[in-house]
Amino acid sequence: MQAVAETYFDAWYSARSWKPFPFQYHMLQAWGQGSGLAGSGLLNAPTGSGKTYAVWIPFLCHWMAAHPGEREAPGKGLKLLWITPLRALAKDISAALQAACDAFNLEWRVELRTGDTPAAQKQRQLKDPPQALVTTPESLHVLLARKGYPAFFNALDAVVVDEWHELIGSKRGVQVELGLSRLRALRDQQCRTKGGGLRIWGISATIGNLVQALEVLLGPEGAGKAQALDHGAPAASGPHIVVADVPKQLEMRTVLPDDLSDMPWGGHLGIKLLEKVRGILDQARTTLVFTNTRAQAEIWYRKLLEADPGLAGQMALHHGSLDREVRDWVEEALHRGQLKAVVCTSSLDLGVDFRPVDQVVQIGGPKGVARFMQRAGRSGHEPGAVSRIWFLPTYALELLEAAALQDALERQYVEKRPPMRLCFDVLVQYMVTLAVSEGFRAEALLPEIRDTYCFQDITDAEWQWCLSFITVGGKSLQAYDEYRRVDWEDGRFKVNSRRVAQRHRLHIGTIVGDNVMLVQWLSGGVLGSIEEYFAARLEPGNVFWFAGRALEFVRLKDMRVLVRKARKMEGAIPAWGGGRMSFSSYLSELLREQLRRMAAAKTALESAADEASTAPPDPPAGSRRDAMHEAPSLPALRPELQVLAPLFAVQAERSRVPDGETLLVETLESKEGFHCFVFPMEGRAVHEAMGGLVAWRMRRYHRGTYSLSMTDYGFELYADKPIPIQKAIAEGVFSVQNLSEDLMASVNAAEMARRRFRDIAAISGLTFQGFPGRMKKTKHLQASAGLIYQVFADYDRDNLLFRQALDEVLVHQMEEARMRKALLRMARQQVVVQHCSKPSPFAFPIMVERIREKVSTESLEERIRRMRL
Repeated sequence: MQAVAETYFDAWYSARSWKPFPFQYHMLQAWGQGSGLAGSGLLNAPTGSGKTYAVWIPFLCHWMAAHPGEREAPGKGLKLLWITPLRALAKDISAALQAACDAFNLEWRVELRTGDTPAAQKQRQLKDPPQALVTTPESLHVLLARKGYPAFFNALDAVVVDEWHELIGSKRGVQVELGLSRLRALRDQQCRTKGGGLRIWGISATIGNLVQALEVLLGPEGAGKAQALDHGAPAASGPHIVVADVPKQLEMRTVLPDDLSDMPWGGHLGIKLLEKVRGILDQARTTLVFTNTRAQAEIWYRKLLEADPGLAGQMALHHGSLDREVRDWVEEALHRGQLKAVVCTSSLDLGVDFRPVDQVVQIGGPKGVARFMQRAGRSGHEPGAVSRIWFLPTYALELLEAAALQDALERQYVEKRPPMRLCFDVLVQYMVTLAVSEGFRAEALLPEIRDTYCFQDITDAEWQWCLSFITVGGKSLQAYDEYRRVDWEDGRFKVNSRRVAQRHRLHIGTIVGDNVMLVQWLSGGVLGSIEEYFAARLEPGNVFWFAGRALEFVRLKDMRVLVRKARKMEGAIPAWGGGRMSFSSYLSELLREQLRRMAAAKTALESAADEASTAPPDPPAGSRRDAMHEAPSLPALRPELQVLAPLFAVQAERSRVPDGETLLVETLESKEGFHCFVFPMEGRAVHEAMGGLVAWRMRRYHRGTYSLSMTDYGFELYADKPIPIQKAIAEGVFSVQNLSEDLMASVNAAEMARRRFRDIAAISGLTFQGFPGRMKKTKHLQASAGLIYQVFADYDRDNLLFRQALDEVLVHQMEEARMRKALLRMARQQVVVQHCSKPSPFAFPIMVERIREKVSTESLEERIRRMRL
């Protein structure tokens, strides 16, 4: 059978004049190892190397080899499920899979099932399933919530999880784990008579923990048998890790300012370098311009059009808040090569195949190596092509990040994606999902749950708590009928209430955000959505920019923002919620390495100057003495660091240059009050938590009130009285002793846990978000979740959802383990406290972050200019 499959495989590649890479042939061999774990594994290959076909073509070849008479009459039933994290990816993948089926003259249907799929098509799929279905994690769980779902998956042979690196570190990844555990169990029940198991493959590009990623995908027991292929023949038994030995050339260039004095020290969006971006766009047919936020994308799109009106009709905007039809049009135009540029956000991060894209521009720091490489891979998206990316710093210090990224690309190292553990909100949602459909027996479901990485360590007591929660609401909510969602009848847990079932199906999923309102023309066309809080501030006649247009607000009607084209061009830009990105731990380490290089270069220069000043008079030219005293060789510095030299000179003049080995602390007295800046260089998220920790511990020495601001380079404590930082350092303010207790005792930590609980409450079903077109207001949801949180805090502190909120703050938001490591590093460093008369270039961006939040009659730009002097 393997030989027959190889014949189909070779014929398919030969018909296209393609030569398969070794890893693609290894995938053919791995599929041939058999069903179940023997034929399962994880494929790791660079973007644009043919990953999709590397998985799909071997599956088809082996299926045709095993069913020689069924190519034109393949029979009924779903045979392969393809899970992808984005709807935009689903459409592209579906077309590629169908094209391969057609090339083999295989009468298979490949269809989509996402939130955008028409209801009539979904009903038809239930009655007559396609042979292959491309879907999302949420849509898979919606299928599991339907009565009779086991019959729908009865013929399922394989599941493919695409872009696994994007799912593994999120609750959507936990959704996939649980869904796979149910599908495995269904297949195992058939194995008793059919003798086969479910094959599961993950596809990943940029990830640093491959073995752990496979463990999360297949479960601890299955992944324990994993065999790495190591670029050679597959192991005798699976599961397998297939690593593509395909070198991917990635070319990075940094947009350097002509004069560093023209670059802001902080508080800007990179617009100062807009003219250079125009020149970059002229160098290629099509360019993707990535920004880190939707608001920044709107601003850059507008500014580029203002600077070059000729881009109208050749440039488009793409982000997640635009209407689906608008995004589809942009993606189709990219495919056809009709656009010169697209200003976009993470909505185009993943593997949609845009072959006409020649280059990428990254506006501002991506904050992670993996994200930067993923975006770079949007260009040259085919085997052998070069991926080109430009890095544009939005302010001077981001040139340090550029140099760090250059190092990371040379070392070909990317960050690990740590998986989630014990997400009880996702688990109880999943349990209700199963109860809504066929119901479940607790003793049968628990082993399936423990077969997942996330819940392998769940205790019997925690399992019983989950059962109690879905049936009576747990200890503190059992008096309220609203939380009695699941009934226990004849040994099975089932939902009998149609109202409970309907409300649950409406909100299956783990993506929780602020409520949004549709932006619609008076004539009826929809542009996209903005968040409720922004819409509530609008008054008739107000102008705002959205979807690349100046819009005049007319009125609110039925949760829709009705607009018309504005005559004025000036207006506000909507802001969308969501946390700011923070440096990864690896990028932080590389950043400190750049500072060490700068310090080494400075030391070498000073030594050369000292040697020159004490040397005897120069001997005659050409003598032996002259040759021996040539200028000393300096440590090689990247162009980005060389450009930063004037900024570091100002830093040295006003304070001291951080060298990566000492911990720099700056103090400053201004008209506003007293400032203390600390520079651990550990990323925004860690600095937010560390600043809160230091402020709380400072109460022992200073009973004032502190304000806190932070960037990826450090944090600021601001007060109206002198800050006794030296005494605090001597007393161990940066100590790891009682770290967890002190973190959770800080007001900042408690508030973060309360905010975190809002999402947990929505996912677990404690709060209902409303019906389509009648969503509950954000403030009402916040109030409901806050009230429940306080009840748990006062009367039920052992509640697993309450404990989860605290754990998520410590582990994911505050990154306690990373902070502990940083504090231990800081304890080994020499602490240098520098008193400044003016803000230093490193302190300046942190001050700007605080000023942004203040209301002032003068513009932010003017205030920044005055502060810099």
